[in-house]
Amino acid sequence: MKNLGLLATLKAKPGKENEVQEFIKGAVELARKEDKTLTWYSFKIDSNTFGIFDTFESEEGRDAHLNGDIAQALMANADRLLSQAPDIKKIDILSNK
Repeated sequence: MKNLGLLATLKAKPGKENEVQEFIKGAVELARKEDKTLTWYSFKIDSNTFGIFDTFESEEGRDAHLNGDIAQALMANADRLLSQAPDIKKIDILSNK
């Protein structure tokens, strides 16, 4: 059951919007390799705000994702691409379909 999640929002620096968009779109390939990540979505909120939402069955899976390849790549590029630190929230899923 998907009962845990992560919600991350990313603010691109001016002129870096396309690069952030392509970065998170391509990160799905890394997410597909994570057996404990049940679902993974990237999305665009407005012209410079993007997000990632993913779900997990256990805290172990969520922690593995937070310490995995996507997080490492994001943090390695954050200063260059983002106007502020990523806002990453651990969430509890109350219901789903």
